[in-house]
Amino acid sequence: MTAHLTRIKSHLSIHAHRKVRGLLEGEYAAVHVGRGIDFNDLREYVRGDDVKDIDWKASARSRQLLVKRYVAERKHTVLLCVSTGRSMAALNDADVAKRELAVLAAGVLGYLAVQHGDLVALVHGDARRKHAERPRSGELHLERLLGTVHDAIAPDGPPGDLDGLLRHVIRTIRRRTILVIVTDDTALSEEAVRLLRRLTAQHEVLFLTVGDLDPTQQSVADRRLVDVDAGAEVPGWLRRDARLRAEFAALVGEEAQRLRRRLDQLGIAHEAIRDPDSAITAVFRVLERHRHARRR
Repeated sequence: MTAHLTRIKSHLSIHAHRKVRGLLEGEYAAVHVGRGIDFNDLREYVRGDDVKDIDWKASARSRQLLVKRYVAERKHTVLLCVSTGRSMAALNDADVAKRELAVLAAGVLGYLAVQHGDLVALVHGDARRKHAERPRSGELHLERLLGTVHDAIAPDGPPGDLDGLLRHVIRTIRRRTILVIVTDDTALSEEAVRLLRRLTAQHEVLFLTVGDLDPTQQSVADRRLVDVDAGAEVPGWLRRDARLRAEFAALVGEEAQRLRRRLDQLGIAHEAIRDPDSAITAVFRVLERHRHARRR
């Protein structure tokens, strides 16, 4: 069994897999006139309908011609859009590698899509380059995509570029998708807001964030910390200043609140992922929020 999917399946087996999967499947059903597998309902016959769709028994009971409607068979595309800048190589507050959380979050949604028979595609990149992988089905394809994300993240790589990644999606992706954005950016630029607004007009957008490590917390006071983006060591005295710790916590809280408010204004379901144990629950919540948002 392939490495990344093995870990993802083990996490899913602990949580409410069927419930999460059901939420994703619930987004897919769409009734179209025509043939499919699952019967949906009956409606009155109109000129041009296929006579093979007439339900003669129901027509006889109601004394009017009725035709069967089915849930149309449709393959959807889940597009995993993962920021793979060097900051993703760092640890977060739960002492977990952000790269592992990004792979897990993308993998859970990708696996649910694969199990549903749908296609999974990938766009990833940093400030230097962006790459796209064509949509395909199957677990082996998904494993390759997750391996690509994992291997693209390195502490000596280029910085992240969420704005550039979103522009790349707009330029290169023509079909409608379920767009899953996975990033460690906790603030959105005005350009990112503009790009997300444009993307929501074409795609179903989900937004997952992987948080950073708080260098002022006491649990890391005696550890050597290096800022991956700056490439410099964080001075020890910064981690022993109570006032600085409080100011930093307030700043992080305000930034997170602004991000949530921005995404709410855009109508984008969003969640923050902190550790592997809560990642499945976070995916569950973001799918549930997205489903309820669409029903309003």
